[in-house]
Amino acid sequence: MNNTEFYERLGVSKDASQDEIKKAYRKMSKKYHPDINKEAGAEQKYKDIQEAYETLGDPQKRANYDQYGSAGAQGGFGGDAGGFGGFDSSGFGGFEDIFSSFFGGGTSRNPSAPRQGDDLQYRLNLQFEEAVFGIEKEVSYNRESSCATCAGTGAKPGTSPVTCSKCHGSGVINVDTQTPLGMMRRQVTCDVCHGTGKEIKEPCATCHGTGHQTQTHKVSVKIPAGVETGQQIRLQGQGEAGFNGGPYGDLFVIINVLPSSQFERNGSTIYYQMDISFVQAALGDTVEVPTVHGNVEMSIPAGTQTGKTFRLKGKGAPKLRGNGQGDQHVTVNIVTPNKLNDAQKEALRAFAAAGGDKVHPKKKGFFDKMKDAFEEI
Repeated sequence: MNNTEFYERLGVSKDASQDEIKKAYRKMSKKYHPDINKEAGAEQKYKDIQEAYETLGDPQKRANYDQYGSAGAQGGFGGDAGGFGGFDSSGFGGFEDIFSSFFGGGTSRNPSAPRQGDDLQYRLNLQFEEAVFGIEKEVSYNRESSCATCAGTGAKPGTSPVTCSKCHGSGVINVDTQTPLGMMRRQVTCDVCHGTGKEIKEPCATCHGTGHQTQTHKVSVKIPAGVETGQQIRLQGQGEAGFNGGPYGDLFVIINVLPSSQFERNGSTIYYQMDISFVQAALGDTVEVPTVHGNVEMSIPAGTQTGKTFRLKGKGAPKLRGNGQGDQHVTVNIVTPNKLNDAQKEALRAFAAAGGDKVHPKKKGFFDKMKDAFEEI
């Protein structure tokens, strides 16, 4: 066997992450589970998938498999630097002992022990103001829940799973193979209970013996004031159902704040761009500025230049990890008018003359005048 076959069984690439391998295994094992898939060859396919995941699901076994192939995955290589591990200093012993140290020998988890279910992620979009002030939202998503018919046992109501008659509850069996070097022993997933250590004589008609069923689940999420894009909220026990009576996994709600048409934000500070006229900037004015808390008045002193930024204290977003409110920064931009009436032009000429400025505006030709006439229509 080459050291890519296990990856091919699960339908993943050799550089797949552990999470991708886990997801592929769950998808494939459900597809070919003998209690669900009655097609010819499905059971053997399921066994092959179990064998592949038994190795690739363990980072250490996977590393050995990548380097040495299937023999390395069973612990046949490694140990002390410079050679094989597991030899007694008094001598090598028989070949059967050697291969036993390679392919058995370790301790494995109890297949009947309770295991927590998988965690899930949910991306929640919030309006700009919802993120600023906080809100309570109900989210709906699909998850693997404990089967309501059999209470997660996988067995038909009124019956119970029994200890596997072949592996006696261990979930694995020993397979001996004669080699030119002697007897080789290795552990593989039990083909009767498929690694669970339990036999279901009469599967539940709802979940077909898996103990789980896909259901739409709803949960209320309290969003604290001041959250930002990328932050997560953990909801304990709202993930997928556990195994062998184990607890549910968790749900991680990932926040995504939608942009505002008026404001920008960085932490608790909110930014706003405001256009003002030349007259307001030169003479000064009191203007009304929108904030997330409502409109407020702001004074613009005489002689304000474009790009000047003013601070409105306490008009920003709440500080998520602290007390109080942030500020709003208002940057003013002086807008030059596109069109002036005769009175405005005359006033500006007088203004220029009073300041000693000489202005020589470009005289409009025939085509410029025609263009202006059409724009006025």
